[in-house]
Amino acid sequence: MGLADHYRTLGLRTGASFDEVKAAYRKLARKYHPDVNPDDQKANDQFIKVTKAYESLIELFQPEEASEASVTEPAEEPPSPVQTNPGLSDHEQKLKRDSYRQLQALLKQQKYPRAIALVEGLAQRITQDSEVRQWQAITYQRWGRQLISEGQLSKARIYLDKALKTDPLNKSLWVEINRDFQAMEQRLQ
Repeated sequence: MGLADHYRTLGLRTGASFDEVKAAYRKLARKYHPDVNPDDQKANDQFIKVTKAYESLIELFQPEEASEASVTEPAEEPPSPVQTNPGLSDHEQKLKRDSYRQLQALLKQQKYPRAIALVEGLAQRITQDSEVRQWQAITYQRWGRQLISEGQLSKARIYLDKALKTDPLNKSLWVEINRDFQAMEQRLQ
């Protein structure tokens, strides 16, 4: 299930805030909770679905209190490697910067499916940003490379192809994917 699906499960638009996700979950959890619907299997299944969606989304956010603390106690941050896009609103630019930090952490921890969910959701929200498309392609490529190392070659090919389609003009990406395809060929021999 993708990031957008999790938002839909909670009845929210993609990119909803931490508070919106929390409020939607609480409302739906009360509605479908097994204590409220003791003999209703459909309600129980829906409760599980809503809870999984909430848990997946909540991991993408840092609690608002943490960002508020940084407002009251300003700390110097290193300059962001994220490009400023004049076509984005301040909210979208902040979302992009925060998502970049989360994406870097997920890639470092090799949590590729979560990284893909994050970057796909961001790409749906900020469609006109070429840097976001580049992140998406790189994430697909990194997951494809991991799948090759696990011997899941057909699945790896799908993600490597997705990477090329997402950012077809990125020459360094083509070089990396070429290496990945060569590694796949060696595994097949």
